[in-house]
Amino acid sequence: MQVQEQIDIQTLETLCRQVRRDILRMTHAVQSGHPGGSLGCAEFFVAMYQAIMKHDPDFNMEGAGEDVLFLSNGHISPVWYSVLARSGYFAVSELATFRKLNSRLQGHPATEESLPGVRIASGSLGQGLSAACGVALGKKLDNDPQFVYVLMGDGELQEGQVWEAAMFAAHNKVDNLIATVDCNGRQIDGDTNDVLSLGDLAAKWRAFGWEVIESEGNDLKKLIIAMQKAQALAKKGKPVINLMRTEMGQGVDFMVGTHKWHGVAPNDAQLADALAQLPETELGDY
Repeated sequence: MQVQEQIDIQTLETLCRQVRRDILRMTHAVQSGHPGGSLGCAEFFVAMYQAIMKHDPDFNMEGAGEDVLFLSNGHISPVWYSVLARSGYFAVSELATFRKLNSRLQGHPATEESLPGVRIASGSLGQGLSAACGVALGKKLDNDPQFVYVLMGDGELQEGQVWEAAMFAAHNKVDNLIATVDCNGRQIDGDTNDVLSLGDLAAKWRAFGWEVIESEGNDLKKLIIAMQKAQALAKKGKPVINLMRTEMGQGVDFMVGTHKWHGVAPNDAQLADALAQLPETELGDY
């Protein structure tokens, strides 16, 4: 399987760099937020909104006739907000309001202020897959041919509700559902293997009745090919799970290889160092 010719990988890689700049500047400005996992998932969100999903920035909550995506590990909101803004859902300038009083860009995605692109409040870990199952079933009942996507963190799989939803999806043949797990091996208190080992995730998801693929989440071209493969495997009686390997803090040398940037914002000197590693793009900072 090959990346569609009309997808300009170089342009999307430039967007990934800009998104990483946005993440760093957003969290630095308020000295709050979760840069580590956000940086690691830049390629995923860029791929989804620029190459994979059928979606409309002229947002409607129902999402009829289009693909919808749910972010279950809602603490990585900075990457989602950046990609939504740079995909036309709201003004890029609004990124400057991240985590500020009365902002629509809350630390965890919320629906009270009606931010385009966000359909459920998230951040209470373990719940996103359940919500995605419900919407996917709704699409099947409505004969809507589009997909439902959800992103979860690997540490989040320590929540029992995820596995209840996994059983539900397989039992009910929710085969228009494509889930992705951000397998960066880190969570707030350390490495997942140290906190609570997840074991053989591919074997577990297969045992729960899912089609399983594995991907390289920080290689944009490989990731797009993997998501196209997931689409090809879907709608054949089983839900699909993509186990996506990423590096927390990807793009900034002093942030990779550790869980310590899970929820810590860079100071002035650290921001300058990080941005120097991610040169400005023609897209421009907000």
